[in-house]
Amino acid sequence: MAKDRSVEKKGVPPPAELPEGETIDIGEVVRRYIGGQYDLVCVLGPTASGKTAYAVRIAGEIREMAEAGAIPAGMRAEIISGDSRQVYRGMDIGTGKDLCEYEEVPCHLIDIADAGSKYNIYEYQRDFEKVWTEIRERGNIPVLCGGSGLYIEAATMGYSLPDVPANPRLREELEQIDTPALIEMLASLKPLHNSTDYDTRKRLIRALEIAIYEKEHPVNRTVSLPKNTYFIGTLVSREERNARIDRRLDARLEEGMVEEVRRLIDSGIPAEDLIYYGLEYKFVTLYLTGVLGYEDMRKLLATAIHQFAKRQMTWFRGMERRGVKIHWVEV
Repeated sequence: MAKDRSVEKKGVPPPAELPEGETIDIGEVVRRYIGGQYDLVCVLGPTASGKTAYAVRIAGEIREMAEAGAIPAGMRAEIISGDSRQVYRGMDIGTGKDLCEYEEVPCHLIDIADAGSKYNIYEYQRDFEKVWTEIRERGNIPVLCGGSGLYIEAATMGYSLPDVPANPRLREELEQIDTPALIEMLASLKPLHNSTDYDTRKRLIRALEIAIYEKEHPVNRTVSLPKNTYFIGTLVSREERNARIDRRLDARLEEGMVEEVRRLIDSGIPAEDLIYYGLEYKFVTLYLTGVLGYEDMRKLLATAIHQFAKRQMTWFRGMERRGVKIHWVEV
């Protein structure tokens, strides 16, 4: 079992052991894809764990197999982004798009929404479904690559998300009602098979918003999504991951991340909208609006990214506890 070898501090429990690393035969995965055992390859992992490079490596191996005649000659891999912020145009350095990493490999679901808008999980599932279907129709292999756990699960777990618009007035009305009464209202509109819809008030109110809307309107739901995904997780120790995060953050600041956020503000995007995106856009905006000094911004942002990466890993280990098999590799 691979272990995180970070120095243990007095009074602080040691970090959880990392999953066991594997050696993956990409050729065998591709053959099973062609044979119908899989319909999607997914490369996931926390930030700074080498996901994109590994996905591009897979694409290169598939191209070589095709050129050698081991698989259909024209077959290629196409990457689908599973990142919740790389969808936004003009948010490049802060989201780490690093488009040069993809080389000649086609990549989808990047730069598809305007900065300042609030692209949501339903839109992502809808757009993923379309792209995934088109790649397969071209005879190519879709490779989903990203670290946004909710987006990855929406694409691979068969969730059927309804296209229900937000209703701010209804939400305000529901906010005035206590939680037990809201749960009773929801139970009167739909069967409550588990507590997922009401484990937080935010989810409970959204579930009611959907149930009330569906009672009066026909709702379009996604129906064609992957059924058998081969999951690959990119593995890196916490110590190395945090060191990479710090190096990458300094590089992005040198590349002009502050100037990128300033341009977004100057283009008319309100500061609160940029803060909504979190991490780089939150802390740099707080610096540009005078709330934080530069050194505090850099320190707090690095800590926030460390914590975010830890939450990502916790999400993926949670997927495993729910029965998803992830093949972890050290890259």
